Amino acid sequence: MRSAVVDLLPARVRRSLEKLGGDIVVARKRRHLTVAMMAERVGVASATYLRAERGDPTVAMAVYAMIFFALGLGEPLANVIDASHDEHGLLLAAEQLPQRIRLRRGAGPR
Repeated sequence: MRSAVVDLLPARVRRSLEKLGGDIVVARKRRHLTVAMMAERVGVASATYLRAERGDPTVAMAVYAMIFFALGLGEPLANVIDASHDEHGLLLAAEQLPQRIRLRRGAGPR
């Protein structure tokens, strides 16, 4: 059964996943690891690992996280959408700040 997300993927997203998979291949080969060794370290079947190397969008994010860990790349997913570095989100939040703060009658400062 094919996931609906595959049909909805913009070309740019598909290309970025394929690049990620290609970068994983390079990292694995630089470390002289086989597909079987990586699959065992990640805890998935070789076929699933190979799908990740191809950038298959249906591979779970946890598999990619384990691949990074197995390659000794730390925790790069922890910083992908770091809220403190989300410039667009910070701008939106700043725009929603009230222009002035008014106290209700009878309500003093807390």
